[in-house]
Amino acid sequence: MNKLYFFLVICIFVGCKKDAPKIVPVVKKTAPAIILTDERKVDIDTAFIGTFKSETLKQFYNSSENKTVWGDLKKRTYVLSQLENSEKLGLNPEDYKASRLKKFESKVTKLSDTELATYDILLTYNFEKYLNHLYKGKLDPKKLYRDWDLEEKTFDVNNVLIKAFNKNKLDSIVDNIQSKSHTYKQLLKALEIINSFPDDDVKNIDALSKITLRDTNSALINIKKRLLFWKDMNGRDSLTKIYDQKTFESVKEFQARHGLASDGVIGPGTISALNYSKEKRKQQIIANIERWRWFTTDLAENYFIINIPDYSLNVVENQDTVLTRNIVVGTSKRKTPIITSTLKTVVFNPTWTVPPTILKEDVVPAMKRNRNYLANKNITIYDSAGKVVDPSAWNENKPGNYRYIQSPGFNNSLGLMKILFPNNHSVYLHDTNHRNYFGRNNRSLSSGCVRVENPLELAEHILDNSERYSKEKIDTIIASKKTTSAKITKKYSLYQWYWTAWSEKNQLIFRADIYNLDSDLYAKLRN
Repeated sequence: MNKLYFFLVICIFVGCKKDAPKIVPVVKKTAPAIILTDERKVDIDTAFIGTFKSETLKQFYNSSENKTVWGDLKKRTYVLSQLENSEKLGLNPEDYKASRLKKFESKVTKLSDTELATYDILLTYNFEKYLNHLYKGKLDPKKLYRDWDLEEKTFDVNNVLIKAFNKNKLDSIVDNIQSKSHTYKQLLKALEIINSFPDDDVKNIDALSKITLRDTNSALINIKKRLLFWKDMNGRDSLTKIYDQKTFESVKEFQARHGLASDGVIGPGTISALNYSKEKRKQQIIANIERWRWFTTDLAENYFIINIPDYSLNVVENQDTVLTRNIVVGTSKRKTPIITSTLKTVVFNPTWTVPPTILKEDVVPAMKRNRNYLANKNITIYDSAGKVVDPSAWNENKPGNYRYIQSPGFNNSLGLMKILFPNNHSVYLHDTNHRNYFGRNNRSLSSGCVRVENPLELAEHILDNSERYSKEKIDTIIASKKTTSAKITKKYSLYQWYWTAWSEKNQLIFRADIYNLDSDLYAKLRN
């Protein structure tokens, strides 16, 4: 028996040993070796490389056995040209020491070994910084904003650079690593367009009241100058104080480019847009270029893309926009978050649970004034045990002890449906009981979620099941007032993003910076 017991112990010990996790060695990714040519090269002091505190730089020169690599004039010229002209891509040449590098190049044949090594390291360090900025932006959105949930973009700059270096294809590297998205290209075009405008010196426009067709107003002189400058008005103009038909049509064109109501009425919104200088618009474009570098480089095959300041949602399938919807987004105090996610579920006849912020800022003050406030909105109060609480018994000093749920229906705050997707902000797309909002020009009105116009047609399209979710079947589900969930089987990504400038057909397009992000971002970029 003792022998049998000993045998079992040994078996158990061996068995546990087999189940123990194996220690997998961490393989350090190394860059390919750099192919050196016969030009002048010198050894580099590794201690000097260490002063840059860059692991990437250290690995780069490990690949050249710590020898200088930029002996080829053609390669140096390409790098220097890119850094000097980085402004065309919205970057600042002096972020990459362009002037200092140019001075090194002007006396390259007379440089000592130490100076040559310094020049070589500075070329590599600043070109890699430039490539990183082109691929994923200069700034980190997670350090700037709490409500921006974007996947971190990783970039093996050494691998990309050394491969291009070895194959003598440095001239294609910059184009290859930049975003291929249409909007990003439109932004670069917008920067090119605005750089073609002359410097402007038009005075600020002061208009205390609205100006309509046939009015006479001294502010019209400067208004016409601005319209001529931005090429919304063509030819010459007598610059009178009269609001004539030609100016009226030019104002409507200007308003359309800026996402304003294109009615020809010159009000505060139009005056504010007219008062933007060329320099401020250029800064706005550069801020938007930076933002687009934060976004994912490869868009999905099918996706919803929301531009928050444009109040628009586009459904794109196989690079073709198949549906467009007006939307309502969060106010400046309750911003709609920036999110990349995947659509999961359509919920018809949703209930609505009052979220903490709305409870604190809206519901509690209203209930203190009128105990029937929630009942009038078809919202039921539940205690922690799930029992219905009469409004008269509601404890206004402990409002967080209850749940507040609105029943399904046409007047539910979420309307007749919502679309769910994973995120950290408890937001979703949904219908609304304020359907008149879609007729407004400024639609920054929600508490953070995105409200969608005509959502049932959108649901029918993305569910793509004529048997279970045809228009007639959806109407039947809605009529039942029963909460019903439908899984979205076709994969749609969601890009809920923010941009206020681009170009279309060689025209500059702008939108109001509803969350006041542009100026601050530009200042940080140039700090």
